[in-house]
Amino acid sequence: MSHKKGQGSSRNGRDSNGQRRGVKRFGGQPVRAGNILVRQVGTRIHPGKGVGCGKDYTLFALIDGTVQYGTSKGKVTARVEPAS
Repeated sequence: MSHKKGQGSSRNGRDSNGQRRGVKRFGGQPVRAGNILVRQVGTRIHPGKGVGCGKDYTLFALIDGTVQYGTSKGKVTARVEPAS
């Protein structure tokens, strides 16, 4: 018989860094082409006019202007109104 207790393994012991997702530019804010608007998992917010969608579902401005959020066909969309 062994005289030492076995070393138990713990399933805890992690504190991962956050992934910094969320809205980066809010409604009414001015943006330039290429600015990131939203970092997200899946299309919680859909791209509208003047907004592109990356392969990780990041929304970004395609044109200079002002960010607007709204609903269209029951889905939340982000669009960029051109600066006039």
